[in-house]
Amino acid sequence: MACFVLVHGGHHGGWCYLKVMRRLQALGHVVYAPSLSGMGERAHLMHPGINLDTHITDIVRLIEVDDLRDVILVGHSYGGMVITGVADRVAERIGHRVYLDAAYPANGQSLLDHAPQQIAPLQATMRVIDGVELVGFPEQMPPQMFGITDPADVAFTAARLGPQPWATYTQQLVLTNEAAMRAIPESHILCTATMPGRDMALLASRAAGRVWDIDTGHDLMITEPDWVVARLCNVAASLAT
Repeated sequence: MACFVLVHGGHHGGWCYLKVMRRLQALGHVVYAPSLSGMGERAHLMHPGINLDTHITDIVRLIEVDDLRDVILVGHSYGGMVITGVADRVAERIGHRVYLDAAYPANGQSLLDHAPQQIAPLQATMRVIDGVELVGFPEQMPPQMFGITDPADVAFTAARLGPQPWATYTQQLVLTNEAAMRAIPESHILCTATMPGRDMALLASRAAGRVWDIDTGHDLMITEPDWVVARLCNVAASLAT
């Protein structure tokens, strides 16, 4: 069985993977779905120093402290920034990188650089609370913005979404072991609507048969958990061969 570390996107927490995590665990896989510093059940630990490096370190330390190996590292949305940094730091512990409708950054890019049309408007939502510059409050980013329509899922998500530290979106990703990181196999599990513009980034993965898409909303781990789990099991099977 495989070991999955599921990294959530902006404004979310580990809670967004609950459906996927339970399904993977029922199949016998080991699954971690931590919340990044200041997010989810760790929102009470928000502080002004949280940035992209903080979130990368959150996942690196989880992997090191629990001595995880051959990890299937999954990142959703902003989590693509995080897993790219994690794989750069602990490449020897990562068996596969999975970009779940996620950012796919180059060295030296921030998420603001990588996706300016989506991220730049968030600056207008900024509030400073306890010294932290926060953007994207729940009333400004309801579940429907993430493609969630089922009433039960809307209620569940609305109760848990939270603002994001602006510094996590503006700090540049610094890679120091990029060749080893890029050598780790990768897959892309995407929403069909986000496919345009990704062609060059997906060439190698598409040639290897590791690009899948589905016509659903951005939070596909909530809206299409069975389909996502099936694709993740495809990845796990590739590691076993």
